[in-house]
Amino acid sequence: MPKNKVYIFDTTLRDGEQVPGCKLNTKEKIEIALALEELGVDIIEAGFPISSPGDFKSVSEIGAVIKNAVICGLSRAVQKDIEVAAEALKTAKRSRIHTGIGTSDFHIKSKFNSTREDILQRATQCVKWARNFTDDVEFYAEDAGRTDNEYLARVVEAVIAAGATTVNIPDTTGYCLPHQYGEKIAYLINNVPNIDKAVISCHCHNDLGLATANSIAGAMNGARQIECTINGLGERAGNTSLEEVVMVINQHHSLGFYTDIKTQQLNPLSRLVSDTMRMPVQPNKAIVGANAFSHSSGIHQDGFLKDAQTYEIINPEQVGADGSKIVLTARSGRSALAHRFQKLGFQFNRNDIDVLYEQFLKVADRKKEVEDEDLKVLANQYQTATV
Repeated sequence: MPKNKVYIFDTTLRDGEQVPGCKLNTKEKIEIALALEELGVDIIEAGFPISSPGDFKSVSEIGAVIKNAVICGLSRAVQKDIEVAAEALKTAKRSRIHTGIGTSDFHIKSKFNSTREDILQRATQCVKWARNFTDDVEFYAEDAGRTDNEYLARVVEAVIAAGATTVNIPDTTGYCLPHQYGEKIAYLINNVPNIDKAVISCHCHNDLGLATANSIAGAMNGARQIECTINGLGERAGNTSLEEVVMVINQHHSLGFYTDIKTQQLNPLSRLVSDTMRMPVQPNKAIVGANAFSHSSGIHQDGFLKDAQTYEIINPEQVGADGSKIVLTARSGRSALAHRFQKLGFQFNRNDIDVLYEQFLKVADRKKEVEDEDLKVLANQYQTATV
């Protein structure tokens, strides 16, 4: 059975930049955009052109240097927004306007003080405005995660008829459970007559820690685009993590999906984004965290040293990580200690290790991590004492 491509839509430069303290200048945005293209991202959401002159300039200059990826600009369902986005995207070889409006009753009543019928009309109108400038129009139904499925299907059918080629189904508040989000996508696939004329996209937030799971559930039920960010950056608790969804697809061949992402570049790009946005990556972050391939428990270390696959499902080199690490702590065992001594050039037998292990534990109880220099001191003291 042929595999289905899942398109990767990166919004690090738009939604990711909405994190407090992560504002980027145009030069920084261009550097990251070029790295994203090299990574193999299909669509780069470069910014929200009407939001500021600086963002307009960034979108325009990114469009001028990117050769292969589609450059996308965000807008509200406002004619002026769409016109400004189109102007900023004139430099792009391939451009997309991303426009839309909130569709949940929370948004319709509280945010817009409107009605479902009025929102439906505004949704189709914004797509028609955008189609005046490009054939590649993506519509977002903001807060689709909490939108009634029957009404959402009506909106999706109408915007596709108006010319939308991609329909974004955002779980804006990160509220959905994976089975609920998957069922929502399946409902649209089965109840929107013209759904074959558009790509369904997942845009999931991480408020309950379910963004990656929800995005994969969406793809399993028919979505073929996932919107995500490097390191999972984004509004509030963040967005779907690009590196996570890519490696879920990479590892689970039974899903029948593939992406064009060059996975060896994931860790280098993670560090670039972290440094440029001045936003550290949590050490236990999947795929790109400092501890993602570290082992400190004695049981884990022993198994890993016998066969790495006992505790690692991904080869660190596959994602551009520095390699697996055996971290020596008071929880470490004799196997790890012997391994580290051997790497340092010391040849000790089992009896030697038994004696050295007792001394090692004394050091480990005083320090969070036992370093190579500590081990050299222990080894030299032991050798001197046994001469």
